[in-house]
Amino acid sequence: MTLLFTLAEIKQAAEKVFESAKEKKVWAIHGEMGAGKTTFIHAICENLEVVSAIGSPTYSIINEYKSEKAGQIYHMDWYRLKDEEEALQAGVEDPLFSGSLCMVEWPERAPGLLPDDCLHVTISIVDAETRQLSFE
Repeated sequence: MTLLFTLAEIKQAAEKVFESAKEKKVWAIHGEMGAGKTTFIHAICENLEVVSAIGSPTYSIINEYKSEKAGQIYHMDWYRLKDEEEALQAGVEDPLFSGSLCMVEWPERAPGLLPDDCLHVTISIVDAETRQLSFE
């Protein structure tokens, strides 16, 4: 499926993707720097009524949120990781296989750690306000 949306429409786009793929527990979010990966995950968390502060885990690697609708949610940012070994040392394996929703930015840093049934979401920049999102 492919969606075009603006920043003003991101919550609706996030809702469409979640409704189409809510059975998937691990989401690999691909896209270049500035494409809107973190903003998209933030919109999903807002739609799922996360009760804690939602932020970028760029430095912490893993953020954990509690949701009224989805229970535990993990948000990981692998940008600062060099490889799969470093990802394992950072503790990414437990959230990946926890059975909770787990969304991973920069999954290409350690692709071998992703489960086979992972949902791959790609966000591309169309212009300053518009993004294209595709998922399989």
